Amino acid sequence: MAVKIDSPTGIDLIINDENISSELKRISNKVLESERITVEEALHLYENASIGLLGSLANYVRERKNGNTVFFNRNFHIEPTNKCVFTCKFCSYSRLIQQENESWELTHEMMMNIVRKYDGIAVTEVHIVGGVHPKMNLDFFCDLIRDIKNHRPDLHVKAFTAVELEYMFRKAKVSIAEGLQKLKDAGMDSMPGGGAEIFHEEIRNKICHDKASTEEWLSIHETAHRMGIPSNATMLYGHIENYFHRIHHMNLLRELQDRTHGFNTFIPLKFRNKDNEMSEVSESTIIEDMKCYAMSRIFLDNFNHVKAYWPMLGRTNAQLMLNFGVDDMDGTIDDTTKIYSMAGAEEQNPSMNTRDLVELIQEVNKVPIERDTLYNTIRNYNENPLEEIKQERSYLN
Repeated sequence: MAVKIDSPTGIDLIINDENISSELKRISNKVLESERITVEEALHLYENASIGLLGSLANYVRERKNGNTVFFNRNFHIEPTNKCVFTCKFCSYSRLIQQENESWELTHEMMMNIVRKYDGIAVTEVHIVGGVHPKMNLDFFCDLIRDIKNHRPDLHVKAFTAVELEYMFRKAKVSIAEGLQKLKDAGMDSMPGGGAEIFHEEIRNKICHDKASTEEWLSIHETAHRMGIPSNATMLYGHIENYFHRIHHMNLLRELQDRTHGFNTFIPLKFRNKDNEMSEVSESTIIEDMKCYAMSRIFLDNFNHVKAYWPMLGRTNAQLMLNFGVDDMDGTIDDTTKIYSMAGAEEQNPSMNTRDLVELIQEVNKVPIERDTLYNTIRNYNENPLEEIKQERSYLN
């Protein structure tokens, strides 16, 4: 018998629809009863459930974990370079080392000037990722992080994908633990989740064969977690992979999270096809986007948060995902990232201030919560509306 619940999702009506198969009802009830679904059950749900059922289940899980709240933070990005030794077919951002067209390589001082630009502004995080450049080695980045922390000790430094780190440590001839310890001692607080792409080797070998392997990505994050360095996790979807590959990817993350509990959030990243070697591959539809986010929320039962990265989806589509399991909208960004704008994302100059984000969240009747990187609450904007806060640049940017 289907479980009846009092929920604004109206999921009880959907579950009891006579047109839904007994197997879908059985799997759905496991989700409602907080029972873990298997890989096989997840694949069946993904392939056979309606968008209405997936959205309702995902929304139920989101509300169970985080109520009606939606998180965001005030952050900015530093992208040291887009020159890269790797040749990922899906990437529109990177340039080979010898290419000068549309490439950049920031000096230490140039990056510190970006940090200084935010002096007096209430940002809480700097996010540092970029291409893999041989000259920007482990010592180079340790010096940078140390200077950032000396300049602004309270700024959380979230830095480097596992792909960057694998190359960095290999060049420095240090182990993963040794390299991470050096970065942690310099002031690195956490890691983003980029470079995961798709873990299944059949797909990974076709789209990014020459960079960090699945085992290396997972090992770097597991080591970081055991050293007290939290991280995020991502999945690049909507290219040549299928539902099975996505579930396989998320299952490896779920298993690692069972062991370490070190992931803060999961971020599905939509493949964009402009100016890369996979331009002939059509991008996913908005319906497929919604299904992907919903399945992420349903399957990753040990992840507290699912994030919609609005510079990639566009702010309107990211807002839509708040009804499909998403409880985080990333941050203010402030026009400091080019990774997705170069690939044809809707947001060509991605920048939203605090007011923009708060209003976007409130428009769909959610509660905007400003957080720090580790999801500690800084301000509830329903309890402390913007108009009641002193109108200073440091509050609104």
